[in-house]
Amino acid sequence: MKTYLIPLVPGPTRVPAEVLNAYQTDYGSGDIEREFFELYKKTQNNIRRLISTRNKIAIMTGEAMLGLWSALKSSLLPGDKVLAVATGIYGYGIGDMARAIGCEVETVGFEYNEAADPQKVETAIKNFHPKMVTMVHCETPSGILNPLKEVGELISKYSVPLFFVDAVSSAGGVEIKADDWNIDLCVIGSQKCLSAPPDISITAVSERSWKIIDFIDYKGYDALLPWESALENRWFPYTPSWHSVAAIYQTTQSLLSEGMRSVFVRHRKAAEYCRKRVKEMGLELFPIDEYTSSPTVTAVKVPLKINWQRLDTKLRSRGMVVGGSLGKLANNVFRIGHMGSQANLDLLEHGMDILEYVLLYN
Repeated sequence: MKTYLIPLVPGPTRVPAEVLNAYQTDYGSGDIEREFFELYKKTQNNIRRLISTRNKIAIMTGEAMLGLWSALKSSLLPGDKVLAVATGIYGYGIGDMARAIGCEVETVGFEYNEAADPQKVETAIKNFHPKMVTMVHCETPSGILNPLKEVGELISKYSVPLFFVDAVSSAGGVEIKADDWNIDLCVIGSQKCLSAPPDISITAVSERSWKIIDFIDYKGYDALLPWESALENRWFPYTPSWHSVAAIYQTTQSLLSEGMRSVFVRHRKAAEYCRKRVKEMGLELFPIDEYTSSPTVTAVKVPLKINWQRLDTKLRSRGMVVGGSLGKLANNVFRIGHMGSQANLDLLEHGMDILEYVLLYN
């Protein structure tokens, strides 16, 4: 299906017309034009306001996975100790990424249907003494929102040098206070709550991270180091995408104009409505505790009376698309994405009506 009539996937989300319009200008070279550097600076400032930080922002051309690798490879050396807090496929996966770099990795693992327990994380930090703690804020495949603030407090309490956060599916839809919560490397994707195409990776980098990054001096296309002074020197490590930065500027402007408090309330109300309707249909939420469910995505157990493939086909026949899940959750869980432009009650009402009809007459 080329275009979704009723898009309720957990990303890439529907791109609003005003964001798509940012790609229609025949921009010049972002390497040499003053207007691009001005736009880049304004976009950085918008992102700072989105996640409450004063840190420098690297806006890199590439999907969010680029940012995850970039932050890890730029700040870690073989043998460094990394504590991976894992409640799902991405949390465990980040631990595997650190292992691939040659790090000594210990995982504080939890079941996919539960959020991280800060007490267990604290015990692991005390015993392991890591250089870096990694955490996924919103574990999209399982619909879990992890306790970022509480783990951030542990980073300060135990003087952990680096706190790495995957905020790909939460930033712009859930409150994040990067500075107050001691987040050193905060990675954001363009295609989730920001509702832009999947072509930009954003990383907020703390001052203490830059000191480590400067020391490691990692060389590579995905290196963070050149972005420390890219704007000041008006020199980027590769040609920046003016179109993509313009799109991010447009979508962040829209969010800030709405007011971030209002944005968070909109996402919360969309999630509450979605879960209310799902439970009224007799479906079971995947998270063991609804309180840990993310405001940006709802994970639901596939009912016994219909398998995932048939459910997906029936929904698609009516123009509605939701997401399946990944790894061991594949075919057992489906996900409703109410993030970004899709955190819309009219859209959700239409979608839930279709889901209810399909379940009644499958």
